Amino acid sequence: METSLVQAAKLAIVSATGLSKDALHIYVGLTVYWVTTLAIGKHTRAFHPLLIVVFIACLGEMLDMRDDISSLGYWRWSASLHDVVNTSFWPFVLYLIGRRASAFSRHD
Repeated sequence: METSLVQAAKLAIVSATGLSKDALHIYVGLTVYWVTTLAIGKHTRAFHPLLIVVFIACLGEMLDMRDDISSLGYWRWSASLHDVVNTSFWPFVLYLIGRRASAFSRHD
């Protein structure tokens, strides 16, 4: 069984950083969230950066699905769901905090 380019890159990143795949999902989610927030000039209470994080997470899992099907013959959907939740959790929390904080800010 041959490792795809995507999986080889992910394994190289895990090896180079010494972090687990779960930790990398968290870092990717947070990085995409903050970069998107800064790039589009929105506050953390904006929904767009969160949608982009979920989109990027799903895109990565579609690549994993393709690799699963070609190498295993089936898709490990529960692992993909775990990864999407892991990638999106903290950006979602930051979004909720931003929404909550804006509810208490003064609008004079």
